[in-house]
Amino acid sequence: MFIPIRIHQGTAGLLFRGGDFAGVLPPGRFWARSFLFGAARDRVQIADTTGGFLSHPQLDLIVRHPSAARALDVVDVADHERIVVRKNGRVAWVLGPGRYAFWKEPHRIEVQRFDTADLRLRTPNPDAVLAASEGKAHLTDVNVPADHELLVFRDGRLIDRVVGERYVHWTRAGRVTTAVVDRREQVLDVAGQEIMTQDKVTLRVHLIVSYRVTDAVRAVGEVADVSQAVYREAQLALRAAVGGRSIDVLLSDKEAVGAEIRGVLAKRSESFGVAVLSVGLRDVTLPGDMKTILNQVITASKEAEANLIRRREETAAARSQANTARLLQDNPALARLKELEMLQTILAGTKTTFVLGPGDLTAQIKTLVAPE
Repeated sequence: MFIPIRIHQGTAGLLFRGGDFAGVLPPGRFWARSFLFGAARDRVQIADTTGGFLSHPQLDLIVRHPSAARALDVVDVADHERIVVRKNGRVAWVLGPGRYAFWKEPHRIEVQRFDTADLRLRTPNPDAVLAASEGKAHLTDVNVPADHELLVFRDGRLIDRVVGERYVHWTRAGRVTTAVVDRREQVLDVAGQEIMTQDKVTLRVHLIVSYRVTDAVRAVGEVADVSQAVYREAQLALRAAVGGRSIDVLLSDKEAVGAEIRGVLAKRSESFGVAVLSVGLRDVTLPGDMKTILNQVITASKEAEANLIRRREETAAARSQANTARLLQDNPALARLKELEMLQTILAGTKTTFVLGPGDLTAQIKTLVAPE
């Protein structure tokens, strides 16, 4: 007994005879044998060809049949491969290892094969690939900002370095890890810590350190955290610099302390790929009683300096007067000129009129300034 079977456009029939696959039926009208209790009974499964590919639990058996080659394109994807499938020129799927059977009709199917030995996806339209079905399941998108560097490791080995650009790579292609390193200038505030000076005075010192990563590979490979490593080394260098100075030396030349710390810190941080740009002491906090003592010392010091300057000026003035008196004593003419200058100073701004008669002019002028 035969029954009619209609295969419509956009579908295909999978013919099974006696439980075994017997062929692919294209669109059209067919007759199939139907025996209620016969082993030779035909069974037809309708498959939708508009979806693009055939998904069936017996796919491996179906693709071996000669009729499958006329209707299907079979693609085998190895473990180290991925494929990007385009349907009618547009990216439709991103598929991993396995066997796939794509219908030749009604769509135009194109398959692009990638080897994950090259971890990075190299295609001019990564956004379309990521937006495709299962694109984000097989790909990871890493956006690397400007002045940043991306390091890509596979199985513990560095395989790629990217600076300031996008990096899209395959997943499940080995043990892949990435690290983004900021290569801009960084400022580190080393919080105040209590340190004892050489003369047993406890201070709280704040330190500012600016640095930049110059070797991203060493920065990632040598230390777990660059910022913490610089912070730790700055603390040690600060303690050594402050502990080797007295409080007077420290307060009088803080720049020398910063220079010493920078020298020590730069040498140590170079080993893990960091360049120290500057180091400075921001705050030096003294205990309350030490502030009072230092203020008293400074006040006494300034008063002593003022007294010393005053005594020097008085001594210089007395010496100048003694020299002047000696000079006038040795030069009578000069003494007379000084007398006239004094007279001019005394009479400056007055309207007094003096009438001098005949005789010695000098004697008459002396009578004007002589005491009564």
